[in-house]
Amino acid sequence: MRKDGSAVPTSEPERDAGVPPPLWLLAELTYACPLQCPYCSNPTDFDRYRNELDTAIWTRVLREARALGACQLGLSGGEPLTRSDLETLVGTSRELGYYSNLITSGAGMDARRVNALRDAGLDHIQVSFQASERELNDLVAGTEVFSHKLEMARAVKAAGFPMVLCFVIHRGNIDRIGDMVSLAAGLGADYVELANTQYHGWAQVNRGVLMPTREQVERSEAEAHRLQDRYRDSMKILYVVPDYFERRPKACCNGWGSIFMNVAPDGTALPCHGAASLPGPAFPNVRDHSMADIWRDSEAFNRYRGFDWMKAPCRGCPEREQDFGGCRCQAYMLTGDPAAADPVCDKSPHHRQVLEAVAATAPEGAPPRPVVFRNPRNARRLRQADPERTV
Repeated sequence: MRKDGSAVPTSEPERDAGVPPPLWLLAELTYACPLQCPYCSNPTDFDRYRNELDTAIWTRVLREARALGACQLGLSGGEPLTRSDLETLVGTSRELGYYSNLITSGAGMDARRVNALRDAGLDHIQVSFQASERELNDLVAGTEVFSHKLEMARAVKAAGFPMVLCFVIHRGNIDRIGDMVSLAAGLGADYVELANTQYHGWAQVNRGVLMPTREQVERSEAEAHRLQDRYRDSMKILYVVPDYFERRPKACCNGWGSIFMNVAPDGTALPCHGAASLPGPAFPNVRDHSMADIWRDSEAFNRYRGFDWMKAPCRGCPEREQDFGGCRCQAYMLTGDPAAADPVCDKSPHHRQVLEAVAATAPEGAPPRPVVFRNPRNARRLRQADPERTV
């Protein structure tokens, strides 16, 4: 159901026996972004993605994915507001019957554009913050943007959108979630996501800087539960625990090729936003294939679909239908084998790597370490140091 109470139109999906339709399409419209967040989930070689899809191809992608059954659309980046055709794509998504969500830092937006996006048919805007106070927010973002974020959050609320704020949690701000929630409440937020950093992309490069101690995670989770109870009648608070502090992996995308499809700025189609880091056959591109062929028939999308690909201990695990073996990208990043059990799981023979990473975390009060900001210069430097690096 949309924010105005109307039902989301449905279309008859093109079904294929044994392959469920995708329900959620994430359109990464661009990797361009004025921010330099050191935990960005974009690939560390993002500067190579220069040949972005044009409006016509994105329109075809939206249409074909909707025909397959996709009903939720995420418009993401980088910063999707850098695309001058964003309102056009939003209008197309409304005509096709998507529930559309813009995931943005707020940079490049003003009240006029907020209203234009609403009038084009956008359903939902999520504004991200790096911290609850100006100094730390702008330090992490690599640019002065905090005041503008506040202004844009208010503009989103004034335009009638549900206000959804996201704070990415890491070592530098994990002890301030009370301040984050207070800021959100003062802005009139309806939903607040306290999302602990997951160590992929640029966050993996900066893991030693960003990872909190176990004690910090335990304190913040307890505080989040207290705040959830306090604000339960006025604001929904979601708290995402970082993988490295769990005993079981998350059900990544609800299983490979199950409900989620991602299209990168250059048209590469992926079962999750980090899958380009994996070895094996190249992922198909929407310039060359239809979304139906990619979803149902491509080797890449069928590679880890279902359970037959699993090795022990996942193959015989009674929990495999809950976590689907965890994250393939994380398994490859930590073990070199994308079919391995996610090392987050304490049943994995590689779980010690996660325990060692947590144990190696600097104690509270230790001097800060240098950070690698997300920008083209650092992307080139990382690639020169390791030509094979993509995560």
